[in-house]
Amino acid sequence: MQTTRATKPPMDPNTSEATAPQLDRAVAQGDAYRDAVGYLAEHVAQGGGQVLAGNYLVGYAVEDAEGFYEWQGDGEVRWHNPGDANAHIEIAVADGADGRFIPELTITVSVVTPDGQELGPHPHPFMWHPMVYHYARDWQLPEGGDYTLQVHIQPPTFMRHDEVNGRRYLEPVDVVFENVEIKLGKEPVDPPE
Repeated sequence: MQTTRATKPPMDPNTSEATAPQLDRAVAQGDAYRDAVGYLAEHVAQGGGQVLAGNYLVGYAVEDAEGFYEWQGDGEVRWHNPGDANAHIEIAVADGADGRFIPELTITVSVVTPDGQELGPHPHPFMWHPMVYHYARDWQLPEGGDYTLQVHIQPPTFMRHDEVNGRRYLEPVDVVFENVEIKLGKEPVDPPE
């Protein structure tokens, strides 16, 4: 997995909510999440990468389009096959200091084709996965090749503990991943009966 590193944004270990032993535990959670994201990018997906952006560590992975369960307006969960989609783009967002997954984000992604056409932006909602939480969407792309992914993350509106460290994720963040090789395909897997 390609990784671009910069200086991690620090967390203050001297506040009413964060001591050094507490932050060590947060880092241990983040290490487990990063390990799962790395495994996804290197062993499951076609490829992936990540970059530090503001308070976030933002990563991507590309897979064949795939089916998923989704809640319907009638209160039922139904399976959706990928239909005409031929790529699945996943975005993983972690805290840049401790590496833990960040929930409740509003993320949009635009995809720039090899010939310069911009598709999107489209929302990438939270996707539960048995191994690793992420934000994802199936895409219908015109051809395989090297793409550019433009990821936009809105500041989350969740409540935060800590009078010092709680002032994180206050600005929108834009990340661009260039030369992302995408091979088109889909997994037409129906769920078990």
